[in-house]
Amino acid sequence: MKDVTLYSKLNLQRFAGTDPTATNVDSTNGLIATGTKLEYAEPGTTDYSLVADVKTVPALGGAPQEVDVTALADTQTKQLEGIEAATSAAFAVQYKGPSWNAIHSKGGDRKQYNWRVTYPDGMVATMTGSFTIQFSDVAVNGALTYTITVTISDGPDFTDSPTTGIPAASNGSN
Repeated sequence: MKDVTLYSKLNLQRFAGTDPTATNVDSTNGLIATGTKLEYAEPGTTDYSLVADVKTVPALGGAPQEVDVTALADTQTKQLEGIEAATSAAFAVQYKGPSWNAIHSKGGDRKQYNWRVTYPDGMVATMTGSFTIQFSDVAVNGALTYTITVTISDGPDFTDSPTTGIPAASNGSN
């Protein structure tokens, strides 16, 4: 009998109840980050280019600033929600020559690029901002990485997840 070995491509999204190759990934029970993309577009366009080899996407969004409205007659401080604070977002990227060549010359040019983060289920965060690039530390037996820091001037704005259905109970009960 001949020795026959079969190989199958393992798709971890399927074990999380999602499939990144599907057009409608169901994130009802949660979602893992595999398949998340960062893209940018030149100012004034929506022709997005992929930023290849992204390793981490930072927390996006922000809390509003607190406006103190405490009066001298009050016995406790009082705050109102103010304007949401625009922050910067630092994306860690694995250094690979071709992807580096595509983006590094744009860093620091002070142009307001359009940015888009697309999560595996199709939910999208968009923002506008200029960016800088900082090459990370280099160490023995370490991977070369760099950081793209976007100074957000507008956004981030989020779309709804296209997932439909009723979320599962978090405590395991139905």
